[in-house]
Amino acid sequence: MYALIPLFPLAAFLILGLAGNRIKDRAHLVAVPAVVLSWLLSLFAFSEVAQGAPINQPLYTWLTSGNLDIHIGLYLDRLTVVMLLLVTTVSSLVHIYTIGYMHGEPGYARFFSYIALFTFSMLMLVLADNLLQLFVFWEAVGLCSYLLIGHWYERAPACAAATKAFLVNRVGDFGFMLGLLLVWYSFGSLNYLDIFPAALETANLTMNLLGPFGGTWNVSVFTVICLLLFTGAVGKSAQVPLHVWLPDAMEGPTPISALIHAATMVTAGVFMVARLAPLYNLSPTAMTVVALVGAATMVLGATIAMTQTDIKRVVAYSTVSQLGYMVMACGLGAYSAGMYHLLTHGAFKALLFLGCGSVIIALHHEQDMRRMGGLKSKLPVTYWTFIIGSLALAGFPLTAGFFSKDDLLISSWSSGPLGQVLTVLGLLTALMTAFYSFRLVFVTFWGPSHVDKKHAKHVHEPSSTMTFPLIVLAVLSIAAGYVGIPEFLEPVFAHGGSAAAHHGDAGLVIMIVATLMGLTGIAGAYYLYVLNPQLPDQFAVRWKTLYEGSLNKWYVDEAYDRAFVKPTFAVAADMWKRIDVAVIDGAVNGIARGIAWSGWLLRLVQSGQTQHYALAMAFGLVILMTVFLVF
Repeated sequence: MYALIPLFPLAAFLILGLAGNRIKDRAHLVAVPAVVLSWLLSLFAFSEVAQGAPINQPLYTWLTSGNLDIHIGLYLDRLTVVMLLLVTTVSSLVHIYTIGYMHGEPGYARFFSYIALFTFSMLMLVLADNLLQLFVFWEAVGLCSYLLIGHWYERAPACAAATKAFLVNRVGDFGFMLGLLLVWYSFGSLNYLDIFPAALETANLTMNLLGPFGGTWNVSVFTVICLLLFTGAVGKSAQVPLHVWLPDAMEGPTPISALIHAATMVTAGVFMVARLAPLYNLSPTAMTVVALVGAATMVLGATIAMTQTDIKRVVAYSTVSQLGYMVMACGLGAYSAGMYHLLTHGAFKALLFLGCGSVIIALHHEQDMRRMGGLKSKLPVTYWTFIIGSLALAGFPLTAGFFSKDDLLISSWSSGPLGQVLTVLGLLTALMTAFYSFRLVFVTFWGPSHVDKKHAKHVHEPSSTMTFPLIVLAVLSIAAGYVGIPEFLEPVFAHGGSAAAHHGDAGLVIMIVATLMGLTGIAGAYYLYVLNPQLPDQFAVRWKTLYEGSLNKWYVDEAYDRAFVKPTFAVAADMWKRIDVAVIDGAVNGIARGIAWSGWLLRLVQSGQTQHYALAMAFGLVILMTVFLVF
């Protein structure tokens, strides 16, 4: 029965893929029920696992040769079932929202088929009982991301963004593949239930690596495995330095921004690290790298989000930053806290993206915040749900984000000296998070209207298919903080649970400081963008270097362009001239010229004059007689 959870979306994809041209604007009648059924079965799976032991269900064996066992199987433990609920809940709401958002689009059925395929792939990823299956569907969600970002393929920016996302993720996935090979070489299996016990028995396993300047390094096998696998997470979860694809992915339709780039696909890397916690716990070096990468991403994403003017890009860079929080927590061993924040973040970030979509639709696809303002009275449902999502993102008391972020920071602080340093960075990032969250609110919904006059009179709340998911996600953005997720996940990991319950005074101090940081950020945004709206422009002039650096994403894309893109194009152009033109085209053209030259010679022989033919025959006879007499 558990196999039906992913099979319902797969069936929807196949039906729409084969008959989409005939179904057309009724495609949601196939896709929405399929995903809702998966959600209902996920609830059943949650109740079953919560009351008993993990479930391991082999489905299909594709190849068995010696120790090699390639199969499809399902593994459901507490980590799996909470991810199932996140994926199916957000996917169901996004499917419903899409009915209104994509209404009248020529690719309506195609879009639903792609998001059904994505949902199937993501469900199979979290249900996998082995690394090979995880990797196959890891690549499948990457393919779906490419298809969905480039859904509006007639737009050049969308095609460029889809290609960028695909290529950047391939960089990380190359390391992931090497990690898989090393796991197989080391343990002779890729199944979780085989690897984890074997890892504990071979904790001191080492290998020799060639050093960059000669000699060899003796390093832990687990360090190499974990770092290689983590490169895949760096790409998929948009961590520094492979974070550059996610903001550009906002070129895709907004429902996909909510589904793939906020709540599900980008969390696959965090899920993978948490799933492989028994391996990562054996490598302090890899854990330190994970924590530092997460912290760097957390800070970088927040600093860029503070100055962006595209409404979706602000939320996109916020996603980069919040993913950094989760990765940092996992790197510090606070897996339960990291997953707790992943789940609450899925609710309020999906809400914010869908809220952005409502604004964009109401303003006839306008995304520049500077051309908004004064919308709270015209879009009341969108405004109030957006407020709830922003409060949760800012960690405002009693929201889900408040509980999960505090638990994450307290767990990080208790992990040791490195964790305490990174917690300070996390608190400063919380200040920036609250600031840019409410900068977005105040510029978009408050103040005088800057909406184009030809559209201003027609601004209104979108259809109920778009507002209903907003209301549900707003409720979840508060309620998700009260369901005891860390305690539920505690048995999955060697340690975890609610840090706030175990760290007394330190936990209380961090909770108070984090709350003050959030309130200060909100107050700062109110002071600058409501009370003194002229000050931001003045600060932009006074702090020009910092402002332009943040606005231009700290020039990371430009650095990549110079370091990789332009040299690659230069090498490709040189190879084209030397190989394609000189060798391949030269050989083909040379053959053609040789045939033409031969034809020209034969044309001289075929003159049509009898005396020439008689002369040729006599000349040939002389040659034959000479050869006969000589030899």
